[in-house]
Parts: sequence; C-alpha cells; structure tokens
Amino acid sequence: MITYNSEDTDFIFKGKLKNSKWLKLVAESEVRTLGDIAIIFCSDPYLLDINRKFLQHDYYTDIITFDYCEGEVLSGDLFISVDSVRDNSVEFGTEFKDELNRVIVHGLLHLIGYDDHTEEDIKMMRSKENYYLSLRELL
Repeated sequence: MITYNSEDTDFIFKGKLKNSKWLKLVAESEVRTLGDIAIIFCSDPYLLDINRKFLQHDYYTDIITFDYCEGEVLSGDLFISVDSVRDNSVEFGTEFKDELNRVIVHGLLHLIGYDDHTEEDIKMMRSKENYYLSLRELL
C-alpha cells in the first residue's frame, strides 16, 4: 500500500490513485511487488535534518529513501523536499509536477536496487526514469 503524507509543509499531493497505479506498473515491470511505501512530502529544513541525523550528510537534497525491502517486495519511506523539487524544476526548465514525478520514481528505483554513485549508474538511473515517466503519460 502506498501512503501520502506531509511534514513541515502545506503541500497536498493530487493524483494519488494515478500515481499509485503508475508505481505498481513500475514495480511489476521490474519483477517486484509493492509492499508498504510511504511518500512523505516535506520542506528543505526538514529533509536537511533527516540527512544530518541519519546519513551524516550536511547538505540539501530532493529525496532521501529509506529501504525496508524484503526479497522482491518493495517497502520503504521516500522523503521528498517539495522546496528542492520546485528549485530543480526552475533550474531544469521543467514543470513542477514532472520534476516531482521524476523524484518519486527515482526513489522507487532506489528501492528496486538502482544506484546513482557512478557516471554509469547515473546514466542507467536517468534512462529508467525517462522510460517510466513516458509510461506514466499513458495511464
């Protein structure tokens, strides 16, 4: 089950049903099953605090993914800074909703096992993001 929550922001996510169907499609395409996924929308300061406390990183980011997967069942928490997503959409000249969808699928891809530490990993991650974003438009 996918839940949508907000912490330290008044952001309200619209399109939960479509988004949940899309993430289920992504999981099934990667031969995985959706377990419990919590998507938590928050502010930059809130996510920075999580980054410092749990990862010992002292910088802003758009998403932090906590992985609770067991076998092929995807479970985890996706903390997403709506502030950073807004900033990214301006920087990259994209619509906010498109950038938000990219960040959401990015988090799910981390749960599936994709990483973004090397240039090769980043290319694969971006390719998967683009592919699944194109599928979302078909729903």
